[in-house]
Amino acid sequence: MNTAIAVLVLVLLIGGGALYYLQSRKATQQRELEDAQADARRWVERLGGQVVNLVGTDEPSRQALADASERYTAAGSQMESARTAAQCRLVTQTALEGLYYVRAARSAMGLDPGPELPQVAGQAGAGAVTEERNVDVDGHGYSASPDPGERTPHYYPGGRVAGRPVPQGWYSEPWWRPALVGGAWGLGSVLLFSTMFGGMAGVPSEGEFAQGLDTGQEGAGDMGGDGGDGGDMGDAGGSGDYGSGDYGSGDYGSGDYGSGDYGGGFDGGGF
Repeated sequence: MNTAIAVLVLVLLIGGGALYYLQSRKATQQRELEDAQADARRWVERLGGQVVNLVGTDEPSRQALADASERYTAAGSQMESARTAAQCRLVTQTALEGLYYVRAARSAMGLDPGPELPQVAGQAGAGAVTEERNVDVDGHGYSASPDPGERTPHYYPGGRVAGRPVPQGWYSEPWWRPALVGGAWGLGSVLLFSTMFGGMAGVPSEGEFAQGLDTGQEGAGDMGGDGGDGGDMGDAGGSGDYGSGDYGSGDYGSGDYGSGDYGGGFDGGGF
């Protein structure tokens, strides 16, 4: 009899502990989701304010703002369908990418670009254009520059597209776009990369570009492709492929980028 009672008590304790654990886990996940939702909305709102209030004055700034507007639309679409913290962090990444385009547009217009932003996925390992380059590949001319200009009106904030690094900088055309849309690079991509960036300081080597994700540099953090672990959110208009596992909820906390830094009302002065 005593044994049966002891077994019953043990079963109840185990069952109660399991129930408590599940409830606690559910509550933690709910808090993480709410925090991620609030963070994503904050970045989307900041991007939206800039897109609405800024008007480009030249081709580079107009193009950068058009790209920022595209990211804003994509982030809004993602926000509507986000049901998990990982999906909300994907929204944050899309909005941040849009804000990098806004910074580029402001710089092109001679305005204060505003406070620094958290890095987007893959940006650190992609490097940046550090010198003017004008090259010819298969009879087609390409230009790259650290600064906007008539020959280089297309900006890219830097990151990984379909697994390969694309340096931050200004370009004569968005040569990475086919891979961004299709999720795969063409056969001539390595030749283009090596011709344009060979020997340039601060840019990954041809081998690293050719190996793509095998380089191990933030491999899970693509900026182009299939939407990563966001699953049914897809590519949201080509905004990017941000693997859901890479963005801890603390990475983009509001401490350094609180509303005070960006100002209220989005009057176009700074962020």
